[in-house]
Amino acid sequence: MIRGRLALWAAGLASLWLGACAPLPLEATPDAVRDDIAARLQADIDVLASDAFGGRKPGTPGGDATSEFIERRMGEIGLVSGTNDPGSYWRMPVDLVETQPVSGQLKLGQGRKMVTLTEDEATVFTPRRRALAAGGPGTGVPVVFVGYGDGSVLGDAMAGAAALMLADPGRDTERREALFRQRATVVVTVLPDAEALAAVRRRYAASRVELASEELDTLSAYITDAALARVLGAKRWAQWKNEASKSDFVPFELNMAVSIDAGADRREFVSQNIVGMIPGTIPGSGAVLLLGHWDHLGECAPPEAADRICNGASDNASGIAMMLELARRLKEGPPPGRDIYVLATSSEEAGLLGARAFVKAPPVPLGSIVAAFNFDMMALAPEGSPVGFIGRGHSPALDAAILGVMARRGRVTGDQALADSFLQRQDGWALHQAGVPSVLLSATYGSRAVLEPFLQSRYHRAGDEADQIELGGAVEDLLLHEVLIRELADPERYPSGTGAQP
Repeated sequence: MIRGRLALWAAGLASLWLGACAPLPLEATPDAVRDDIAARLQADIDVLASDAFGGRKPGTPGGDATSEFIERRMGEIGLVSGTNDPGSYWRMPVDLVETQPVSGQLKLGQGRKMVTLTEDEATVFTPRRRALAAGGPGTGVPVVFVGYGDGSVLGDAMAGAAALMLADPGRDTERREALFRQRATVVVTVLPDAEALAAVRRRYAASRVELASEELDTLSAYITDAALARVLGAKRWAQWKNEASKSDFVPFELNMAVSIDAGADRREFVSQNIVGMIPGTIPGSGAVLLLGHWDHLGECAPPEAADRICNGASDNASGIAMMLELARRLKEGPPPGRDIYVLATSSEEAGLLGARAFVKAPPVPLGSIVAAFNFDMMALAPEGSPVGFIGRGHSPALDAAILGVMARRGRVTGDQALADSFLQRQDGWALHQAGVPSVLLSATYGSRAVLEPFLQSRYHRAGDEADQIELGGAVEDLLLHEVLIRELADPERYPSGTGAQP
């Protein structure tokens, strides 16, 4: 009899424990609340994606207007400065350099005979306004043939030298950077044919924007295999290439003269990341980061097009609008335990530059950020769409928290292979590389049926207009984030350190 009572007691206790651990169903969000959220999102997207903002390109009046709008909205929401800089309330400067190649000439020769190569035979590039270089006999600058290597076996002997290397697709960028780190004056890459040269010229033809802190003072030249054979002699060049293919090849100095003259248009300017914050009630408990890029491409359609402005409604006026509305709802609710930072980044389109600048000089220690949520291209999917989970698999605790809230909200994950393919193409990647658990949750990336029509017709085109967006999935994603971020901002529900990447 006693044993039977103990069994009943144990069964009852297990029932209570399971009941306590089981997630409570959340009340459905009333349609009126959803409609209000959609209206607020649409209003902000209409402004950010308007022609008055000119496509939100950094370093333009439209970019400045975008920053001013976001600052004003952060103030209206009730955020405080997140810069930790009393001299700059909302803005963290992002120092940028834009370069555009404008001229270049490469001469090669032996002895006193120098040959000027044609555009079909060679091209040269530099970020400097003008760069001159000469190497070979009588110049004091050796020309070193490194073959398929990177010259590292020579150590300091590469400093000041002109390097000639054979193209090896997939490794060329890494090898070229290694040579410049060894302080090579110029790196000349030998390409297989004129088609490969034309591809390089197309890649370098457009203007390029970089972080000023990451700019390399480089001088690069590219020449076809046939052109080098013409200048040096086919037999001699074939002999050198044969040497380079041997396993015991060692770089050697060439009896060859090189002369290069290159130039570029150059503009140095300052853009800005914009940072607000909802202060937490528990100092030292860490932070949650929300981020989205405010920039787009400016005027990107051909000169003859009737509409030249790429307004970027989905990419990424929608992400900024969603982040601001989410911040508003979080601010109006119970104060979070942890600080919640709200970051609008610049120059994502140029290579995640604003996010990388944030990582280089964060206003909060990166190690204190328990989770970062990126918002990018949020307004494409209809209501009821599966969630794309970019960044899944890198932080087990964060994954578990996200999947738990999704289950309570009745949301399911979508095409994981599709989501994974975007991991390195969004601002969260810069944070991920710095060890910050970072994800992007959006129905946009849950299904190819949703994403691919946009990529094929409107992505980075003038057709990405505010009247083309779909807010059904965006509203659902916003409500999902609201519940999730409230949980992660509570140190008791999500202890510090649980989100750290393995």
